[in-house]
Amino acid sequence: MREIKYNEAINEALKICMKRDKSVIVMGLGVDDPKRIFGTTNDLEKISKFKRMFDMPTAENSNTGIAIGLAISGIKPIITHQRVEFSLLAMEQIINQAAKWSYMSAGLMHVPLVIRLIIGKGWGQGPQHSQSLESLFANIPGLKVVSPSSAYDAKGLLIASIEDKNPIIFFEHRWLHETSSFVPKKYYKIALGKAKILQRGKDITIVSNSFMTVEVLKAKNILHHMDINPEIIDLRSIRPLDKRLIINSVKKTGRLLVIDNGWQTCGVSAEIISVVSESIFYELKSKPMRIGIIDTPIPSTRSLSKYCYPSYKEIVENIMKILKINKKKFNKNIKNNFFTKFDDIPNDEFSGPF
Repeated sequence: MREIKYNEAINEALKICMKRDKSVIVMGLGVDDPKRIFGTTNDLEKISKFKRMFDMPTAENSNTGIAIGLAISGIKPIITHQRVEFSLLAMEQIINQAAKWSYMSAGLMHVPLVIRLIIGKGWGQGPQHSQSLESLFANIPGLKVVSPSSAYDAKGLLIASIEDKNPIIFFEHRWLHETSSFVPKKYYKIALGKAKILQRGKDITIVSNSFMTVEVLKAKNILHHMDINPEIIDLRSIRPLDKRLIINSVKKTGRLLVIDNGWQTCGVSAEIISVVSESIFYELKSKPMRIGIIDTPIPSTRSLSKYCYPSYKEIVENIMKILKINKKKFNKNIKNNFFTKFDDIPNDEFSGPF
């Protein structure tokens, strides 16, 4: 295995699937622009002499309808919206058509469609361009919702999504595209609906997905210095949800903290806490807790937006509350060594989303 970036893993998965299956096509607004959607669609036009990657007009509802029609007819389209908000213009197509077609045809017809949606915070994008709307799509039967946090998972889950016969919503947090992990060169798939234990522990179960998993792993380093041993679960798929893995973990630790990538109200974290409470309520040592974006549209200015998003600092502080740890243990040395200033760009090289 070699270490590659998240965006390179997405690109590699697309190339592999296009080479293996001539029915796979890539479409969407800006797929062939100079930055190639954070580099994820680089060089796809070189795979075939037939044009299997093409730009689409700014007409999201029509584009999605075309993709659904292609999928029903035997093509495997991958359509990308460079921001999740753009897909809101196509919700009728996604909810009433893509998600329902197999059911309405008694399973005789399928919609093998992948919709890539870019989410994430920062860079002054404000209330209309920085939302994480996983729960909106996860509420719909007939859709599968995938949200990888690492390059390794991004490649394996995207390949599995493209080869699935159902419509898939594939979330990519823009702050993850430049992160790296070890990824095999070869073809491999990761089963949809299977969460992953990133660290086994005994004191508390932490559940997260997407970029919040990065924040959890930062918090893990601080917790280690406080002799706190959490079990960390990365969801990877939000629908289907790996309920069994989560429940078994909380049975062991007796405590649960869920980090939501979006808002708490009616969110993914609310669903996970409901599942655990309904299943093993009397085995809990303390009430489950959740952290998410504060319940307001995101301000454009960083001086306000920095108060909106969960961070590893908030994760540590909430775990201390759950475990009833004296704040004195959270000493200045730990604060000075681990807490960094808030920023609204993913890395120093970031110069904008396009």
